[in-house]
Formats: sequence, structure tokens, C-alpha cells
Amino acid sequence: MVCRRFSVTGRVQGVFFRGATQDEARRLQLSGWARNCADGSVEVFACGDDAALARLETWLRQGPPMAQVNGVVVEQAADAPCEGFEIRYA
Repeated sequence: MVCRRFSVTGRVQGVFFRGATQDEARRLQLSGWARNCADGSVEVFACGDDAALARLETWLRQGPPMAQVNGVVVEQAADAPCEGFEIRYA
């Protein structure tokens, strides 16, 4: 299992970004979470196979229809056990 942390910037809060990310991650059978950050970005932590994570990254670069993604920073992350994919609240 591979885990990655994504930081997504742009107009990504208040546009159903976390909920749509949750739907996409579940469709790709990934585990992890998404949360809003104080700086206006969305942080996504996802674990699964490399191909599914690559598809999630491609999706994150576009986001849901109302979003305007300016950038996505990707980092390898330590494996942390997760069940399902959830939305986290600060």
C-alpha cells in the first residue's frame, strides 16, 4: 500500500471539494481523508495502489465543477492505517 498527501490550492473551499473528493476516492477504492486548512487549501491523505493514487491526483488537478484548482503539491506519506475515506473537520 502506498500513501500520499496532497495539498490543493485555489478556489477549493465552499465548492463541495471535500465531498466530491470523498466520492472519487471511494470510487477508486482508496482510504484516507480530506480536510479544509486555515490557509484556504484542502489537504487530502490517501492510501491505495499506485494507479488509483495517480488517477486521484489527476482528478484533484481539476476538482468538482465549481472549483478552480491553481495547484496540487504531492508528497509521499508514511503508511497510516485508515478504513474508508472520510471528511475531517478541524
